[in-house]
Amino acid sequence: MKPAFMTAVALGIGAFGLAACEKDIKAPFDQGVCYVVELGEEGSDPVFNKVADNQPQIEYCAARLEEVRQRFLNLGGTRTELIGAYQGSFLFLDSSGARRAQTLNGTRYFMMARTGDGRLAVPGTIEQRPAALAPAP
Repeated sequence: MKPAFMTAVALGIGAFGLAACEKDIKAPFDQGVCYVVELGEEGSDPVFNKVADNQPQIEYCAARLEEVRQRFLNLGGTRTELIGAYQGSFLFLDSSGARRAQTLNGTRYFMMARTGDGRLAVPGTIEQRPAALAPAP
């Protein structure tokens, strides 16, 4: 075999080994419990603080987390982003809406959008007029 190929294989195995050592943080799977996640200093485990019990769906948890985010801002806080957890998924709330991911550092998928007045809404619940039917400015 060629030395360049062997080097590439060795580097690939080394990278896989390092990825396997990386700590995988999982969200709690407690049924119906919504958490806010506080990230500590780098290297420390995040803290899961219970926000609400008996939340029937992830959208309800997002609403509870939005309440917490708004309370922080109303008290003079400057943190506009909030991380939460619900039944094994992570939620990420910010000024654009809510996203969901299976892992803390994983791909975030769009879940809820902001309405014109800043509330969270599930996509598809906001009816928009087609541009051709919209009144002229």
